[in-house]
Amino acid sequence: MKSYLMITGARGGLGSAFVLEAARRGFDLFLTDLSADGDALSRQISEQFQINVIYRPCDLADDNARESFLGGLKTEGFTFWGLINVAGLDHEGMFLEKSRSQILKILKVNVLSTTDVTHEILQLRDPEKKFRLITVCSLAGFYPMPYKATYAASKRFLLDMSRALREEIKDFGSVTALCPAGMPTTVECMRSIFAQGFWGMATSMNMDVVARLTLKAALKGRGLVIPGFLNQMIHALSSLVPAELALKYVAKRGCKARAVVANSLILRETPVEPDRVSMARAA
Repeated sequence: MKSYLMITGARGGLGSAFVLEAARRGFDLFLTDLSADGDALSRQISEQFQINVIYRPCDLADDNARESFLGGLKTEGFTFWGLINVAGLDHEGMFLEKSRSQILKILKVNVLSTTDVTHEILQLRDPEKKFRLITVCSLAGFYPMPYKATYAASKRFLLDMSRALREEIKDFGSVTALCPAGMPTTVECMRSIFAQGFWGMATSMNMDVVARLTLKAALKGRGLVIPGFLNQMIHALSSLVPAELALKYVAKRGCKARAVVANSLILRETPVEPDRVSMARAA
């Protein structure tokens, strides 16, 4: 019986990178994301790499949609040898600046749906193959993060769950927690990276590189992947810094980045006087 590697969030930046890396390796894929127009892309990937690709749209944050999606997999008899949990969400800003619905959506996507999908796909695993589970966590999951409190806490949950599951399923599989720094997956993410200046740019990683390194590590059974030497050093050194001091530093960086973003938005929205346009052209 044919078994698949499932990738959630398959149409996003990092998800697409994982799709292409897995396709290059000849893996049959089962893809899901919010978008309903994934069939054309699936056919293209299938034809280009000569693999089987199935795409099913699903809003994983919607309990009913997720229940129907997961139930259908069992009814149709699908089996899986691996799962890459990419689907995730964040809203930049202070906790009280976010609406109740935004906060709950972060938790539904990052925590609830990821946990639910993982639980169900593990039960549909191919018993003849070693199961490989990759969950996209974050460097933010190692520390409390002012201005990203809900997001960082949700990623800490995923990191701890990955570590625990690694021990639980060691007899038939492996679990890899991917903890990257910022990546240019969305316009909002790119704005946040640029706002952090040198450190934001220096720690940011190319998504294709991250996907390649992570999949290679997961197939070897590694438990933790922190892409980039600088990010690895920051993580190692941070364990030597008192928690309160690290928290204050993160808060200071976050506050400064917020100010940069706010100023850039103000400048972008400020109309330019006609005479200044002329002067600029003349210069």
